[in-house]
Amino acid sequence: MKMKELLLFLSCVVCVSADALHTDIHVIGCSDFNGEVMFGLDREELWYADFEKQMGVSPQPSFIDPISFGAGAYKTAVSNLNTCRQNLQITREGIKDFPPLRDAPSGVMIYTRDEMELRVNNTLICHVTGFYPAPVKVSWTKNGRITTEGSSINTPYPNKNGTFTQIARLKFIPQQGDVYSCTVEHLALTKPLIKIYNVETPETPEKPKPSVGPAVFCGLGVIIGLLSAAGGTFFILKANKSI
Repeated sequence: MKMKELLLFLSCVVCVSADALHTDIHVIGCSDFNGEVMFGLDREELWYADFEKQMGVSPQPSFIDPISFGAGAYKTAVSNLNTCRQNLQITREGIKDFPPLRDAPSGVMIYTRDEMELRVNNTLICHVTGFYPAPVKVSWTKNGRITTEGSSINTPYPNKNGTFTQIARLKFIPQQGDVYSCTVEHLALTKPLIKIYNVETPETPEKPKPSVGPAVFCGLGVIIGLLSAAGGTFFILKANKSI
């Protein structure tokens, strides 16, 4: 199947505050089958359009003052997506036989958001980076069976080298012996990449074995003491014979 071109229009604005330098980013991207509209700050998503659910999403943590993009943000995102696809069609007609670029993911990691404790709510994270074009497809399994409950994935985030990063999440409750996996699929891969996470409790700390150091030093002390005593006796006997 011939890959369709993916066009991304990136708008980056560097903002200076009284405290530090921040990077603000606005991404509008599209293909024949996918689309993305996202606002970010310092490599964190502030808002993105979920075109499948037809709504805007603000994945901002609860401990910050929320940044609002207004009630019409999703409607504007749909308009931007339509414009992007019109530009895609114009570009396809103007640039024929354009060689598609494909970069397979250069890194896939799976880890937990918080320190793992049995029977305590946690989140598995599958971090995928270094791929082009976007997006990747990430699926989860639990003990060999596909699981979708509690799963989510962010929109592709551009890296400085022109590739992308996506982070998939799976909410779960760790149980001893459970095995989870994240499977990553991409146009540039000949076969999926799979990462495994085994739920295991930390090994029970072994009782500290008595150090051999004191015994060795004690033994050496006894030997030296005996040698000293023997040497002293020898010199005493020799002195008596001389007298």
